[in-house]
Amino acid sequence: MQATPHRPYHHGDLRRAIIETALDMLRTEKDWQFTLREVARRAGVSHAAPYKHFPDRTALLVELAMIGFDRLREALVKAKPETSGSLLEEITPISLAYVAFGTENPALYRLMFSAEEGRAVGMHLDQRALAVFDVVLDMLNRGQTAGTIRKRPVRGQATAAWALIHGITLLAIDGLLVPEKVGSAPLEAAIATLVDGLAMPQPNT
Repeated sequence: MQATPHRPYHHGDLRRAIIETALDMLRTEKDWQFTLREVARRAGVSHAAPYKHFPDRTALLVELAMIGFDRLREALVKAKPETSGSLLEEITPISLAYVAFGTENPALYRLMFSAEEGRAVGMHLDQRALAVFDVVLDMLNRGQTAGTIRKRPVRGQATAAWALIHGITLLAIDGLLVPEKVGSAPLEAAIATLVDGLAMPQPNT
């Protein structure tokens, strides 16, 4: 086995070094079956070093997932149009940004929504995780106020939107959105269908 070069870190940066190493392992190995001992070895620190900041492997994995939620929220906020347009014009860039994040970070995305890890620690009720859902709730609330979205329970609408985009993301990660089966622009078609279901019916003129 090739020796991993020592990565020196400044005093106070141990936590960052452990996290960055674990994120790199998650990205390159595409799963999170690694141990804290292996993370320490790759980071070039003692086997006991990670325990100074993370009591166990689950605690480290939860922090990686939280970083994923932080980054996903940032991507969604950045994708929001600067000016209000049609419902389709607002939902489309946010949805595209969501799917892009998942497909560019497949292992991290799977970790973020892992039933095994998430249910064990109540990860999805953490404010950092809820902040992603809040972006969707905010968009739908504004749409209802503006009269562009149907007046229905907003959390139900958000759940439907999330279920659709989350499902599309997983299909994209697994390479299952083959044109022969779902057409050449499945995401755009799915978003248009979602918008049709959310949009306030217009009176006949």
